[in-house]
Amino acid sequence: MNILLLAVGLIVLLFAAGAVFTHLYARRVARLYPPVGRFIEIDGCRLHYLERGPEEGEALGTIVLLHGASSNLVEIMLGLGSQLARYRVIAFDRPGFGWSERRLVMETADPSWQAEVIAKALRRLGIRNAVVVGHSWSGTIAPHFALDHTDVAGAIVVLAGITSPWPGGYVGWYRRIAASWFGRLLSWTVGIPITLLLRRQALRKTFAPCPVPPDFMERAAVPVDLRPRPFHATAQDLAAMYDAVRRQSLRYAEIRMPVLVIAGDSDEIVWTDLHSRSFVREVPGAELVVLPSLGHMPHYARPDLVIPRIEALAARIAPARAGAP
Repeated sequence: MNILLLAVGLIVLLFAAGAVFTHLYARRVARLYPPVGRFIEIDGCRLHYLERGPEEGEALGTIVLLHGASSNLVEIMLGLGSQLARYRVIAFDRPGFGWSERRLVMETADPSWQAEVIAKALRRLGIRNAVVVGHSWSGTIAPHFALDHTDVAGAIVVLAGITSPWPGGYVGWYRRIAASWFGRLLSWTVGIPITLLLRRQALRKTFAPCPVPPDFMERAAVPVDLRPRPFHATAQDLAAMYDAVRRQSLRYAEIRMPVLVIAGDSDEIVWTDLHSRSFVREVPGAELVVLPSLGHMPHYARPDLVIPRIEALAARIAPARAGAP
């Protein structure tokens, strides 16, 4: 009995210490990485977005950047936005991530819901005929722009993206934990300290076989999403992912706009053969670019191969320009 009480006491103490650490860490991160963009409210969801354009002359088109799991607009702008200086570039913190808000219920983890909220924001900003780029988890979002929001999107790019169901992918217990009070408890107590202990190993795997860029954590504001609410949003998104791609994959043959898929052949996070190749087989006219010896972050490792492909797609859908030959 004494041993049992001691074990329970140690667990309570561990969770209490985790809660204190998480609270102090989140406050410190908020001071170090404040919002860098503007806010727009859509259906009660406050979205944080950052917009950049050419310093001189007219923008050649609009490119919308959507980041992956456990990430934010600073990271996707660092990897892609800074390279697209001739375009109007808009990056969003997806609902629940960075400085964007969302209700932490499983319905808001659905890619179709997130696509709808972002599409409404783009309409409010007057965006039409944009190239929508979805990296990693946002590979689940990008197809919805080609299916349901063709008024704002003229083409989509799936960059090392999750698109397709996979054998054994449904994990009911994970979804139940993410949707439960216990999942919330983990996010506000021990989840973040444990993740911080494993972060370097996770980063190495994300960039493998290429090295992690120097000071990536700080430059990409990664700690912003190691706060309780974004951390829990990540858990919910991952839990909802399999069911979402299973449903939406039945509609891929309906896509009728230019689609570009870019992936590395050595991706250890999102399997290129399963996701990228399967998606291209199902989407009429989709173009696949598989880059050799690259992993999950090809836009960091070889921007010289990724950026020209996105720009070429943007040029294809750009409206005729005055004086153009």
